[in-house]
Amino acid sequence: MVEHLTKETFIEKVFNYEENKDWKFEGDKPCLIDFYADWCAPCKMVAPILEDLSKEYGEKLNIYKIDTEAEQELAGIFGVRSIPSLLFVPSDGQPQMAMGALPKETFEKAIKDVLGVEK
Repeated sequence: MVEHLTKETFIEKVFNYEENKDWKFEGDKPCLIDFYADWCAPCKMVAPILEDLSKEYGEKLNIYKIDTEAEQELAGIFGVRSIPSLLFVPSDGQPQMAMGALPKETFEKAIKDVLGVEK
């Protein structure tokens, strides 16, 4: 299931940017974070794809959503200028950002190539 994050849950589950200057992933498995806004049409196109991916990958992958209107500080930290912006976070290594409404096949390829997760 796709989970919505606030600043507090982001610090706990993804990255404690208040204590760490360098990237240090707090999660126990790779994740995909969707930076979105309720008024954004492309974001609405991505939402059902993320729900499908969440079901298909199950316990191998966490999928999170961050409302850029409510969590402007988080959007600012990652330099989110356009939405949707998608952050692919591997268990080890640096996260990678992708912009725009991606087709499901592109998500699956990035989940495999960047996150090292297969269905």
